[in-house]
Amino acid sequence: MFKLPVLAAAIFALAPRALAGTEVYIGVSPQIEAKKTGVALAQFHPSRPQTPEDLKLAEEMRGIIRADLMYSRYFDIKEDPLAPANLDTGKESLDYWKALAAHLVTGRAQDSGTAWTFTASLYDLATGKVVMEKFYQGKEPRARRRAAHLFADDVVMKLTGRKGIAHSKLAFANNATGRKEIYMADYDGENLARLTSDNSITLLPRWSVDASRIYYTTYRWGNPDMFEIDLKAGKIKPFTTFQGLNIPGGFSPDGMTMVMTLSRGDDPGIYTLNVVTKAVKKLLNGYGVSSSPTWAPDGKQVAFVSDRSGNPQLYVLDVASGTTRKLTRFNWCDSPSWSPSGEWIVFAGRETSRESFNIFITDLTGSQIRRLTYKAGDNEDPSWSPDGRFVAFTSTRNGRREIFIMDSDGSAPHPLAEMKGQSFTPNWSP
Repeated sequence: MFKLPVLAAAIFALAPRALAGTEVYIGVSPQIEAKKTGVALAQFHPSRPQTPEDLKLAEEMRGIIRADLMYSRYFDIKEDPLAPANLDTGKESLDYWKALAAHLVTGRAQDSGTAWTFTASLYDLATGKVVMEKFYQGKEPRARRRAAHLFADDVVMKLTGRKGIAHSKLAFANNATGRKEIYMADYDGENLARLTSDNSITLLPRWSVDASRIYYTTYRWGNPDMFEIDLKAGKIKPFTTFQGLNIPGGFSPDGMTMVMTLSRGDDPGIYTLNVVTKAVKKLLNGYGVSSSPTWAPDGKQVAFVSDRSGNPQLYVLDVASGTTRKLTRFNWCDSPSWSPSGEWIVFAGRETSRESFNIFITDLTGSQIRRLTYKAGDNEDPSWSPDGRFVAFTSTRNGRREIFIMDSDGSAPHPLAEMKGQSFTPNWSP
């Protein structure tokens, strides 16, 4: 559920009683392999000997890839600065690393000032053969990090068969300028960039399926309209300007239909929007305020929050039949996000009115619920990483609202980036 200062009271009125807490709790592990694959990381070399610029770029690219591979937790990274520095990766070097790991990553870089190039290779040390080699080039310094992230994700895919998240990004709102604006950062907090200059209230960014666009709610024109950021074209334009609330929820698997919150002069409700024709269809009938929709990965169900039974609770709607089922009996529920696997829904909530907001996950029956945060300020606005192993959220544990990332079992929470102001409503890209 969104937290707009002038609209919060209009979304849900606090019910007069606190509902009973959940009774069944389970554990969810981050699905990390018990036995990690040994990957050796050699020193990266300049393409031109004795060139300081090339050496600096080589060390930069190696550092990014090293951090990405370690963050993935799939690999046992082996390093040795005294290893044979054979630029051609000859037999002596391969034999040395073979005793330590199953695979070897090497790289070369060149920085001419106006352009840069980077070549990275993955060796199978059992055979001594290159199993993957990638070449990158560009002019913008910011693109270097993306190249390194892409190669790290290629290593993850090649060795585990799973998609990596190093090239993914997070969009969120922040008020460092005195107004809430939309920002974007790499998954590791680097490449931080402000995307909007609306000089207004902007919140609730949502990514398109192909991660080329971001949709968000803004008061730029006085009404809470939805605008579209075209990241490739570098343009921002209005997307829906219906009277009242225009709040993006998420996209169907084919990217052609958005589920969203609209009020249109009435109580907020759940609608679908054809992104081409802009035709809308109301998904829910009956009384109550409903908001914060999130689409299941298979496109057959929508999770949402509604006060139809009193306090805001988490529900699931079967799109084909129109039937709904309630998953929670909390004092308050908010901002659900469906896991990429379709097995879990993460949400913010409080079990009693005396508690702070915390992050919970539930299965699709509501019988298995687990708290992921505990006694660490208010924790809200959760969003899954594209591989379902991590959750981004906002937290006030350090005295102000910041973006945090934790494992899907609630362990290892850490701030995304150090920045001024307060941050809100993160959304992780595909």
